[in-house]
Amino acid sequence: MPMGKNIISTKPTTTEDTNRRKFLLWLSSLGLFGSAVISVVSNLVFIKPRATYGQPNRFSVGKPDDYPPGTRIALDNHRICIVREENKIAAVSTTCTHLGCIVGLSETGFACPCHGSRFDQDGNVTGGPAPKPLAWYKINLAPNGELEVDKDAEINAGTYLNL
Repeated sequence: MPMGKNIISTKPTTTEDTNRRKFLLWLSSLGLFGSAVISVVSNLVFIKPRATYGQPNRFSVGKPDDYPPGTRIALDNHRICIVREENKIAAVSTTCTHLGCIVGLSETGFACPCHGSRFDQDGNVTGGPAPKPLAWYKINLAPNGELEVDKDAEINAGTYLNL
């Protein structure tokens, strides 16, 4: 044997050893591929923000002519009711002050279908478990002629926008 050469194995490799090495190589590759897939999927899941911002609290509800005098129109997607009396208009919340259900319109005002709270035309509590009256929101006439409701600005009940 010449000097300076290293001999790693003197045992000749058999077919069984080769099959075992191929299986271990395949198993290792499968493990690495699986961990790479899991890593990519978990990173994609965390890239998407978990916060939901909901609807804006300031929105347009159309032109004043869309609400004829003497009407009350509930906009369930915004949880408000537009009340118009002659040349005055207002936005009243339709969120029950008891547990946050959406109150419906009734002949006497508003009624909660879930827990039985009753409110008059101005949103004052007339019965049921609701602890306080419905909120009134500030409503403005935008420069484009449309009504704009600001749910961040509560106003006193009975305060209308004069058209």
